[in-house]
Amino acid sequence: MTRQPIHKSPFAIRNLIRPDVVRMESYTPVKPFEVLSAELGRAPDSIIKLDANENPYGPSPRVAETLSRFPWYHIYPDPQQNELRDALAVYTGVPADYILPGHGADELLDYLCRLFLTPDDAIINCPPTFGMYSFDALLSGGRVIDVWRDEDFRLDVEGIEKAVARASGRTPLLFITSPNNPDGSLIPHDILRRLLELPLIVVVDEAYIEFADGEGSVAGWVPETPNLVVLRTFSKWAGLAGLRLGYGIFPLEIIQHLWKFKQPYNVNVAATAAGLASLQDLPFLQERVTALKTERDRLFRELQKISYLAPLPSQANFVLCRVRGRAAKDLHSELAGQGILVRYYDKPGLQNCIRISAGILEQTEQLLENLKKL
Repeated sequence: MTRQPIHKSPFAIRNLIRPDVVRMESYTPVKPFEVLSAELGRAPDSIIKLDANENPYGPSPRVAETLSRFPWYHIYPDPQQNELRDALAVYTGVPADYILPGHGADELLDYLCRLFLTPDDAIINCPPTFGMYSFDALLSGGRVIDVWRDEDFRLDVEGIEKAVARASGRTPLLFITSPNNPDGSLIPHDILRRLLELPLIVVVDEAYIEFADGEGSVAGWVPETPNLVVLRTFSKWAGLAGLRLGYGIFPLEIIQHLWKFKQPYNVNVAATAAGLASLQDLPFLQERVTALKTERDRLFRELQKISYLAPLPSQANFVLCRVRGRAAKDLHSELAGQGILVRYYDKPGLQNCIRISAGILEQTEQLLENLKKL
């Protein structure tokens, strides 16, 4: 029997919701294992999941051991995350006063947009890139000014400078990813220094920086750079994507406002304990990072041998491929039918592309075998 409402609403609920939210498109996340298992009719452990840039090795064994012995799940977490911030200070080389942990780096993106954007303010976004920057800006009532990367995914620095100069209203935030998702390109430091001369906050998302060679992180610049924010995560290199743990490195003038702005218990005790256990097992995790970098480079070389794929060099834990002479959507479906999941794109700047996460050796071999058959 269908329950009837107590009374009819005298107004349309839709009319009470923010009009900009009604118009927004939903963010499309990658499906979890249990949903994929049901859709594909396969057991989760038979699926090769290379679609979300997760760490196939999982976390350090110390994480499970630590969580099994943790005695204080019934106690609220430390709202200032002192122990974790002290450990992150050692890891990053930046004093703890500049560090703020978050429920994933995504939470900190949301905080930044809500802190800096008022209605009709705009962010500068550089697509193709991570979709959460525009999502969070729109959710905060802001606008998005897109300055597109070129065909090789290089930033259009002059275009960014012109967009800032020509913008009507305020443009307080520029979001850039290094290495960039979805192509894995690293932003040269001289380019970043030029962008830091602009009259705005430059937010550098370093979610994949542990996999990069070359110039590396710019986290150490923050204490001397008042308009630089660096975001990092435990999701990729430490294998903690499911526990949602990230952190930001902020100038003191910004972090003082974030402390009063954030939810008091935004990072739960399990994520905190897992993060500390990871930082206490760095040599082990760094060996796994090295293994994934080696497998990423091998994957890139082998994909170059497949006639219908054009892979791009990557400094992250994935490889983006342009698909030639066939539909990437069909290729994605055919691989899924074999229990192999990759990311498929067909949108501006990413027409007919697939992105493949670096896996363990056996996963790469099975992927390549199927690609060659196809």
